[in-house]
Amino acid sequence: MGPGVPLSGPAKQAEILRKDGNHYFQKGRIGAAIEAYTEAITLCPNVPVYLTNRALCHRKRNDWNKVEEDCRRAIQLDSSSVKAHYMLGLALLQNKEYPEGIKHLEKALDLGRGENPKSYIVEEIWQELAKAKYREWEQASTERSWELQTLKEACEAALEQKYFLDQSELEGFVDEADIAHRKQLKSLRSVFEKVTEADSPSEVPDYLCCKITLDILRDPVITPSGVTYERAVILDHFNKVGNFDPITRELLNESQLIPNLAIKEAVQSFLDKHGWAYNMD
Repeated sequence: MGPGVPLSGPAKQAEILRKDGNHYFQKGRIGAAIEAYTEAITLCPNVPVYLTNRALCHRKRNDWNKVEEDCRRAIQLDSSSVKAHYMLGLALLQNKEYPEGIKHLEKALDLGRGENPKSYIVEEIWQELAKAKYREWEQASTERSWELQTLKEACEAALEQKYFLDQSELEGFVDEADIAHRKQLKSLRSVFEKVTEADSPSEVPDYLCCKITLDILRDPVITPSGVTYERAVILDHFNKVGNFDPITRELLNESQLIPNLAIKEAVQSFLDKHGWAYNMD
């Protein structure tokens, strides 16, 4: 139903209903909007935007099962629908289906960046994805911490038992046994501290951060002078300030920006190892 294509009777009526639904939605009449979109879907069941519009209404009502149902149908009709993947991801997260939910948010983010990297929905998707990835890391980190603590206590108990036996067998060499025991405990604790380093929040390396916002990069682009920026941020700079590089002050425009795939891969590798860095607060 693209521009310039004449609409048939049912299609024309469905478009009128879509516009009615949009009007009701803007007025906060969610029930009326759902009815209008449902009638449009009945007339033209193969138009994905009617389904995503209705899914948005269900989202407003926190009816996540219906959001999931409409979005899955929309994706069957159009696998490149940003809104369908996004809202399906949200619905799955609400239903605690984290791996699949994150997968759809990641798909929505990739599609959104391809369509319009400056779009508000790209930033919104990233925020939701970051929160989901952080929750996933937080849960896994808590489980790892508990397992490591249990293992550490078991190892310390085993060393204490060995020390007790050594004391009874090495009469006259108590000092040597005590020194060896302390050294073993220190080495054990050092090992466990090293293991937990990845789960301990620290600073994100500068080379992984945007030179303007200082936030970790998401969609990095590099300029001819070799400076890497967040794509949406540098485009916003062009729009609000002017077509020049804010660091070098050289003339610069959008056509000269190249995706920095090496840094993007490095960022993802860092986030995979340090999930705490997804925390945007």
